[in-house]
Amino acid sequence: MAEPAVDTPFWTGLLGLETAMDQGWVVNHRAVGVSMPVQVQLISRDATAPVDAAVSVEVDASDRVDELHARAVGEGLRVEHPPTDEPWGVRRFLVRTPGGVVVNVLAHR
Repeated sequence: MAEPAVDTPFWTGLLGLETAMDQGWVVNHRAVGVSMPVQVQLISRDATAPVDAAVSVEVDASDRVDELHARAVGEGLRVEHPPTDEPWGVRRFLVRTPGGVVVNVLAHR
């Protein structure tokens, strides 16, 4: 995948989103001033996990991340990256679906 920042003009210009975070390898664009949150996250590679996620799912709280991690382990799913407080302000873990898709489950702290 190309570097995520390459498409910033598309997301911020054409679609009117703002850049909420740019770590180089991960860029978040979100809508402002709307009642429903809208966010697009683009990843070229993961800087702290051993695999790259195909999709990210944000949940409402850090303790929910831990609950979902425990449930995933209990269901025998393959956890690719344990629950981690990342330096960019999220708690997350990566889990592989039964079909093999890597999902980044996160909450902002």
